Amino acid sequence: MGKTVEKAVNGAAPTAEHAKSLDYPLLSKIKSPADLKAMDESEMDALCAEIRHVLVDTVGKNGGHLASNLGVVELTVAMHRAFDCPHDHFVFDVGHQSYVHKLLTGRFEQFHTLRRGGGISGFTKRTESEYDCFGAGHSSTSISASLGLAHADKLSGSDAYTVCVLGDGAFTGGMVHEALNNISRDLRLIIIMNENEMSISKNIGSFAGNIARIRRTAGYFKTKKTTVRIIKKIPLIGNWLFRKLRDTKKAMKNIMYGSNYFEDMGLYYLGPVDGNDYESVAQLLQEAKKLNESSIIHIKTQKGKGYAPAEENPGAYHGMSPSDACKPDGGNFSCHAGDILCDIAKTNEKLCAITAAMEEGTGLSAFKDKYPERFFDVGIAEEHAITFAAGLAAEGYMPVTAIYSTFMQRAYDQVIHDIALQELHVVMCIDRAGLNPGDGATHHGIFDVAFLSQIPHVSILTPVTYEGLRLSIETAVEGSGAYAIRYPSGYEDKRIIETFYPDGTPTEISVRSNMQNSEHYDATVILHGRIAAEALRAADILAAEGIILRILLAEYIKPYSKLAAEILKRLDGPAAPVLFVEEEIKAGGFGMMLSEELRKFPKFEAYRTTILAPEDDFVIQTRDEHIWKTAGVDADSIATAVKRAIRQ
Repeated sequence: MGKTVEKAVNGAAPTAEHAKSLDYPLLSKIKSPADLKAMDESEMDALCAEIRHVLVDTVGKNGGHLASNLGVVELTVAMHRAFDCPHDHFVFDVGHQSYVHKLLTGRFEQFHTLRRGGGISGFTKRTESEYDCFGAGHSSTSISASLGLAHADKLSGSDAYTVCVLGDGAFTGGMVHEALNNISRDLRLIIIMNENEMSISKNIGSFAGNIARIRRTAGYFKTKKTTVRIIKKIPLIGNWLFRKLRDTKKAMKNIMYGSNYFEDMGLYYLGPVDGNDYESVAQLLQEAKKLNESSIIHIKTQKGKGYAPAEENPGAYHGMSPSDACKPDGGNFSCHAGDILCDIAKTNEKLCAITAAMEEGTGLSAFKDKYPERFFDVGIAEEHAITFAAGLAAEGYMPVTAIYSTFMQRAYDQVIHDIALQELHVVMCIDRAGLNPGDGATHHGIFDVAFLSQIPHVSILTPVTYEGLRLSIETAVEGSGAYAIRYPSGYEDKRIIETFYPDGTPTEISVRSNMQNSEHYDATVILHGRIAAEALRAADILAAEGIILRILLAEYIKPYSKLAAEILKRLDGPAAPVLFVEEEIKAGGFGMMLSEELRKFPKFEAYRTTILAPEDDFVIQTRDEHIWKTAGVDADSIATAVKRAIRQ
């Protein structure tokens, strides 16, 4: 079995038929970590091969994070054999590297539902399993959370360990360093720093490599503990002598191969070690348990380990789309945003592009290649990205930040204090706006409209086509003050283009309609963004029942006063019901803000209004259905709401 799986994993992804013909004699036995502990040590290589096959097959079909999970197979197996989860806590940073953990904690039989509605989450999730002690969809939170867990155990007298696994990329986030600064040594806290992409540790050469190998041996730890115990027992001077010897040793080590950041922070440091070598990892985990103090294990893993395409190009296999995803030619919104910025940068030498560790995801790879001196990847540090942009703007440059909506939440204060309050000219491209079914609630972009709507001196543009995106970015770059341009994941919708842009490329940002002003209509839906596609389907449903629905598509949101005045001009017929539809959170969002602004006009008092939007809900799919249906804003929901409004 092991050879069969290894051959499949190291070659091309297996076909569905081939995958069905294989069984998993080891993995299928594991209903809980106790079953894993009962296995023989000699079976671990074969088990790891089975796990890799399941990862390649499932992620290839459902989408998700492949390369990072292939890299932590041996580590996760060793963790579950060394510790007693869920009594011991496992915290992953980011939670997308927890697929192996899920397979080993009773979720193998449901793993085919990964990232599907009502199925296994692509991140750790407390409501999904007792083995998921902390949810982690965003990066750099793990050490802070682990500290909370470890201190809680200390306060309650528990002997539980807290094991924190974080990738080296997480160290670019400021929270990690804030948390490291607050670690005390008297905790049963073990931090596993998984170096799999960027070189955090200094290249220390063969001498340090030999030292690292010595530090991995059981004899080294035994000798060290014995020596410490003997020295400390020397009357009067024992503790003083121990401190002097420890400081001298550290000074010599710093001279020979550099200072160690983690030891400087007061942590007991173990490693580095090959994280894909099961025996080495298992040994260090056991030694860390014996220390009974806060420690860090430094491992080095290979992203995509065991699957040749992912080994050669881990970036391409970091976040994968489902195999059945529609992928029209010409790229998605992110790709077009990057191309547009490249075009503008040809003539605007002040334009700079900023990303927070999402160069490929936000479509900025081409900009980096063409204008490397004006491209800045600041790491997983959205707060820093926004204030850094503010600093550039203060010196007359034109910074454009490209950040996912869900991650912009982390920079809320910086948008207020560092950009808007100072009225600086910064453009924020808010990628992945709206609901995102695959990654789930942690990655929904449903809060940015509400929190940006509250901030003075911020204009919000909402293009729904590639040409509209170009016009929006050009307008924002040429304008003044702060602009937020929000656009969805995926591709433009041909029917939206044909319906709302019959004359072709737009020349101004305005409000579009699916019919002429003079035409009769029974109700009006006002919305922005890609949800217009659902409104058009709702119009078809209603038309079959003799109800005519007028749709007004806003290409911008803020300033709301301007939008309200423009919409009011379009409402020239009878006071038919008005519905505001959005896939973002209702509280403080588009519908509420625009409705309040329209109420300032006496003419609008005769109109009955309804807001259709997620209400006090994170929109968590519990069934295998489209995310818009879960949120209550799909075509059927819109049609039902329209008919209800007409009957009132």
